[in-house]
Amino acid sequence: MTSLLANEQLWWYVARSGGIVALLLTGSSVLLGLVMSTRIMKGASSPQWLNGTHRWLGGLSVTFTGVHVLALALDSFVSFGVLDILVPFASSWKPGAVAWGIVTMYLLLAVQITSMLGKRIPRTWWKRVHATSFLLLWTGLVHGATAGTDASQPAYIVATAALTLLTVFLSAYRVLTKRHKPSPKPATASVVG
Repeated sequence: MTSLLANEQLWWYVARSGGIVALLLTGSSVLLGLVMSTRIMKGASSPQWLNGTHRWLGGLSVTFTGVHVLALALDSFVSFGVLDILVPFASSWKPGAVAWGIVTMYLLLAVQITSMLGKRIPRTWWKRVHATSFLLLWTGLVHGATAGTDASQPAYIVATAALTLLTVFLSAYRVLTKRHKPSPKPATASVVG
């Protein structure tokens, strides 16, 4: 245990693994949200259970994003300061790649905060902010691919490719099967003859 704590790269490992877990949890939450909105699982036992799991995954995403960010702040391998973690392009280490992660973090917080406020804000606001979950997932994937030192690992590639393909498939399914409300037919003048 002492040798593990003495390892100068411990926080770097925690940051890397925390970021990967946060990305996979976020993607899983987005996928579950798509499963619910497409109603692809018509035989699902309980929509409340699915919604609860969706919310739980979102909360865990925030937790592991926090682990990722805190570990980066504690790490001496790259040495991120508070501004490097909170302000896009402030980092001297891969500023563009880090900026993608910062944007992802802020989008995640916006989605989670509005979800917690749920019934206290107008439904249209909630829907608009929640729709940014797609952007959140894509910015997270770009951040992981450009800043992640594990992005070339086969397991990472397979996991993020599967996440991407499933998200694209379910998004396309949702768009193609969306039920449109029939538009009201214009009133026609009756001809009295």
